Amino acid sequence: MRQRLSSEPDRYRGRRRVPTPPRSRYAAVVTTAFVGAGVVALGAGALPDAKAVSPSALADLENAAATSQDRSDRATDAQRSSRDDERGGLASTLAAAPDVWRLPLDDYSFTSPYGMRWNKLHAGVDLAAPEGTPYKAVHAGTVIKAGWFGGYGYCVIVQHPDGTEAIYGNSSRVLVQEGQEVKAGEQLGLVGMTGHSYGVHLHLELHVNGKPTDPIPYLRERKVDLQLQVDDPYSDVAAS
Repeated sequence: MRQRLSSEPDRYRGRRRVPTPPRSRYAAVVTTAFVGAGVVALGAGALPDAKAVSPSALADLENAAATSQDRSDRATDAQRSSRDDERGGLASTLAAAPDVWRLPLDDYSFTSPYGMRWNKLHAGVDLAAPEGTPYKAVHAGTVIKAGWFGGYGYCVIVQHPDGTEAIYGNSSRVLVQEGQEVKAGEQLGLVGMTGHSYGVHLHLELHVNGKPTDPIPYLRERKVDLQLQVDDPYSDVAAS
């Protein structure tokens, strides 16, 4: 080996060389690096890689998620359908409101029936109630008379869609006007004793095809009983 001369330029002069660690420290560093890499590898192995999961397992997970979503959707649809059915039922009842019939008074005494009285036809029924008690339309229709009407005193006549007419006589006051549309249960006037009357009451007549008809059987066929004071079961819904 040639001995380096002192005059030969030193290639390392002016540079700092990193000292070489002792063999014992070098071994420790290398060992630590390998152990750390192993821990990282084990940690990575503990977390499943999506690409490493079997296709069947992924399919099962996807099917389970889809089933859960489908159940949720069906529950939501069922709730919506139930709400729609409730609305539809109410809408159907209200749509049938023109077919609802009602009692003309909430509380009264049945005092006189339809038939012959003093050799004359009493063409309606008399329902006694305190003066000023509001009376209501038994059926929907159009007011064709609202005011004084001879022996009927202050009177309201409502013509129903089928042509039937209801006459409410002996009122103390009328609350509607001619040409007004009313529905079953709507207030028409107040009970009184005007016209040919011998006491405070509501005189109710029904004319079918232009002829007086006994209101009791006619209204019974329509779920309203004047004698028993039974009202149409759907009257409250229709009138609300």
